[in-house]
Amino acid sequence: MNRRTVLFLWLSVLLFTFGSIAQEKPTDLVDVEKFIPGVYLDIRYATTNNFTGQKVYPVAKCYLRRATAEKLKLVYEELQKRKLSLKIYDGYRPLSVQKKFWELVPDDRYVANPAKGSKHNRGGAVDLTLVNSHGVELPMPTPYDDFTEKAHQDYNDLPKEVIRNRALLRTVMEKHGFKNITTEWWHFDDTDWQKYNLMDVSFEELAKQ
Repeated sequence: MNRRTVLFLWLSVLLFTFGSIAQEKPTDLVDVEKFIPGVYLDIRYATTNNFTGQKVYPVAKCYLRRATAEKLKLVYEELQKRKLSLKIYDGYRPLSVQKKFWELVPDDRYVANPAKGSKHNRGGAVDLTLVNSHGVELPMPTPYDDFTEKAHQDYNDLPKEVIRNRALLRTVMEKHGFKNITTEWWHFDDTDWQKYNLMDVSFEELAKQ
């Protein structure tokens, strides 16, 4: 085998190796419904049943960074042992949609200022709740996107069952690499969110991948 042949084979191996890595980058957005079969979706911003009263997503899809979805899969698998599951309200959110939300609710306790961006705009945050094996939501402090103090993690004028459910969701999520925000019991950030850039990729573009 001459030197030119050896060099060609070596370059071929490198191209194959780095090509595979490029296809499987941990920052890629993945379709969570396909990545975690059995998870429930209730993507509110693909309906009019949300605080805007408008349909702002063209499709009811949830996308997350691959590494974030891997953490969520661990949460799902642990809950399955308890005969429970997850229902997701929102995941990745294009930055252009964030701007619309800020126009409606310019309060950074509840909506991230698009000048800085949200963890949702990075694909590193998820809004969700617990459901039983039939997909029925467990009692929680408030409905989704409730902008009152009842949605806060430290609000405790609630039935014991509700407090237990809220605590269980938070405990399992934090065990697997997420962090809750204090004003929304349903919102969890991937603790590695800083690794991900802000994005404004449309759902239409993601569907083509």
